[in-house]
Amino acid sequence: MLSDNHCEPDSPLNQTRLPSLLALRCFEAAARLENFSHAGVELHLTPGAVSRAVRLLENELGVALFERRSRRVFLTDAGRVLARATGDGFGLISRAINELRANAARKRSWVLSCEPTLLMRWLIPRWPDFQARHPQIDVQLVAGGGPFTFNGTIDLAIRRDDFPWPDSYHAEPLFAEKIGLVCRPDKVAQWFAGQPAGAVLRPDAPPLHSRTRPQAWQEWAGATGMALPETAGQHFEHFYFSLQAAVAGLGVAIGPWHLVRDDLHSGVLSAPLGFVEDGSGYCLLSPAPLRATSPQTHLLAWLRSMS
Repeated sequence: MLSDNHCEPDSPLNQTRLPSLLALRCFEAAARLENFSHAGVELHLTPGAVSRAVRLLENELGVALFERRSRRVFLTDAGRVLARATGDGFGLISRAINELRANAARKRSWVLSCEPTLLMRWLIPRWPDFQARHPQIDVQLVAGGGPFTFNGTIDLAIRRDDFPWPDSYHAEPLFAEKIGLVCRPDKVAQWFAGQPAGAVLRPDAPPLHSRTRPQAWQEWAGATGMALPETAGQHFEHFYFSLQAAVAGLGVAIGPWHLVRDDLHSGVLSAPLGFVEDGSGYCLLSPAPLRATSPQTHLLAWLRSMS
């Protein structure tokens, strides 16, 4: 049995078989640039590889496509016919691919990693507003804290700047961290002394600690100049649990403003001493600077408006 390379010259099968795509691509670039070396640079091939591909194409078609003179090449009449066809064809393919990529980018789900407590107590309650404002932007929210890598599973991340990240990461500031003591309103008189303007924490007030932010009380004392309570208090595995323990009336917790603002507004928690910046802040991290008018830029603007 013979392959199609051995069929009769005027066979219908031979007439419908197209030359190799690589050969046509080499010819199109060489015809457009009128230079095999320049075509090789564009296609990441050697000039010799381009020349051989064009020569094979000429042999297959049975016509000369270029006239070679004094190290220069010029299109023949047959070459100009094929150059118009390949230019139009590859142009059409390029436009279609660009359109498909643009549509895929618009429909792609972006993954935003956010520190768990901030995600639960601040971002998720406000997320319906973002979806209503930007229904065309599909963002998947995932919980994650501390160091991470942009390895293809995370596109953006919200983190507090309490750990170093690679210099290649791009950081957009969101808001400063403000911390204060919070407890249930009916426990204020028991654990705080003095009037609101000069209130102080009583030494026997039970502090609520978290293993995920073990220095939170020391940071508060350093920022306010106030004394730490004398009692050991209770320790919880996660920062979120210490805040829930404060809601339950188990003691006094360190409450970052953005994590407790909804509870303060609803009256579930009280902050007798107010809030003070601790010198840290939250950032939106990305692997590269955000492009203007991109979905990520819209997300950044919304995050800042919610802070």
